[in-house]
Amino acid sequence: MAITHPSFGKLEDDRIIIFDTTLRDGEQSPGFSMNLEEKLRMAEALWELGIDVMEAGFPIASPGDFESVLSIAQHFAKDGPVVCGLSRTAPADILRAAEAVKPAARKRIHTFVSTSPLHMRVKLRLEPEQVLDLVTSSVSLARQHTDDVEWSAEDGTRTDPDFLCRCVEAAIKAGATTINIPDTVGYALPEDMHRIFTMVRERVPGADRVILSTHNHNDLGLAVANTIAAIRAGARQVESTINGIGERAGNASLEEIVMALRTRHDAIATKNNIVTTNILRTSRLLATITGFDVQPNKAIVGRNAFAHESGIHQDGVLKDKSTYEIMTPESVGWSNTSLVMGKHSGRAAFRDKLKAMGYDIGDNQLNDAFRRFKDLADRKKVVYDEDIAALVDDEVVRGNDRIRLTALTVATGMATKPTASITLEVDGESRDGVAAGDGAVDATFNALRNAFPHDVNLKLYAVQSVTGGTDAQARVTVRLEEGGKLVDGQGADTDTIVASARAYVHALNKLLVKRERTEPPVVLRA
Repeated sequence: MAITHPSFGKLEDDRIIIFDTTLRDGEQSPGFSMNLEEKLRMAEALWELGIDVMEAGFPIASPGDFESVLSIAQHFAKDGPVVCGLSRTAPADILRAAEAVKPAARKRIHTFVSTSPLHMRVKLRLEPEQVLDLVTSSVSLARQHTDDVEWSAEDGTRTDPDFLCRCVEAAIKAGATTINIPDTVGYALPEDMHRIFTMVRERVPGADRVILSTHNHNDLGLAVANTIAAIRAGARQVESTINGIGERAGNASLEEIVMALRTRHDAIATKNNIVTTNILRTSRLLATITGFDVQPNKAIVGRNAFAHESGIHQDGVLKDKSTYEIMTPESVGWSNTSLVMGKHSGRAAFRDKLKAMGYDIGDNQLNDAFRRFKDLADRKKVVYDEDIAALVDDEVVRGNDRIRLTALTVATGMATKPTASITLEVDGESRDGVAAGDGAVDATFNALRNAFPHDVNLKLYAVQSVTGGTDAQARVTVRLEEGGKLVDGQGADTDTIVASARAYVHALNKLLVKRERTEPPVVLRA
């Protein structure tokens, strides 16, 4: 039976609403903070991907969170996804969320409260009847500011079934249009999800008039399986993140859910609005912004997802790709083609190539990216699409950094003390640093500290090749720790030392963003 929803109109039974919480639940991951410009770029990429609802943040958490949700709402003032702000049951939370999402063409307030016996007793210190009252009062207040209200039962999968049904019924009566039952701590099994959603549909009056939503964490590696089970039991909204990022072991991965639904349409006949060919570039953009690469064997977007090393597998794929590939690499944005361009290629051809790869950037960013491309073409025999993606992402997402690397010279060799000379631009001011070290990388990082004094701990330094060959670009990841705050930075270049400096500077810029968030953190829903 079709449901009529204030934001989507009439929805057929086979339509799945894709709710993305990369900018909210995903950003709660340690080290995954984004600045405002990065969030706006990610928001635009998510809209181009085809998501329906964008949870832009938790407005009451800090002035920075409020500003980012407000800016995203303003960005989508004329058209775009439903822009959603998260809030607890406190009136101040709800009013702050309402203010933040107000400019959006389509807006939602998402309010939640814990309903499990453990959470009510330990976290809230409230009796069940008090929690029930909060459900009604919070949803009623949210409905005064928007017709689209989502209510969530935090730790819903460990909630007493009878009490869960009472809470859902109260939320629907108060005006909620979407009901979310999250597996907040990743505890449930697929059969649990099927049972819970079947129970709600069968027992709760009015459940057939709202969208049922599922939000699953991956603590047992079952987030996507639990999401699929919920869909098969009647859930019509799935809450997920790009690359499965999120607190602890992360959230259900958007790309895995979408491709499971597409690949197994024979078993789960549903439809959604995701443009699957944009999946890979959205994944890579997030990895560049956050500094966290996906693991090589990650489904759909890992670099080994369509790689075949076994002789038996290679033989089968050469004869018919469907022998070992259940989807085509092109369907999610992979390409095996190389960029047939060199140092004599022009700006127009470069722009056309970027558009073919899904990039639409401004003139200033194009000029910077083209300059780096020409430098790369001088050093490499073959420039692959992966090389272009690495240098463009590296350039575009750092357009508003306070610290920029402008020059680097390193002297090293056998029986020679490595030294590095570096020039940074900090808030428009040029700063130089010179230092020695145990190796070229150590000397470079010491020179960075000399040019921009700071006290941090280097927790991780990792290098990987973007493509094959001795002239391949290196992608370096640097993890820094300051006062318990962790950030990851990434940099790419054919010179590993330059890539290392870029990664360190990227991490420093992310630390500066964290320093600006002066208010104490608010405990959020997991």
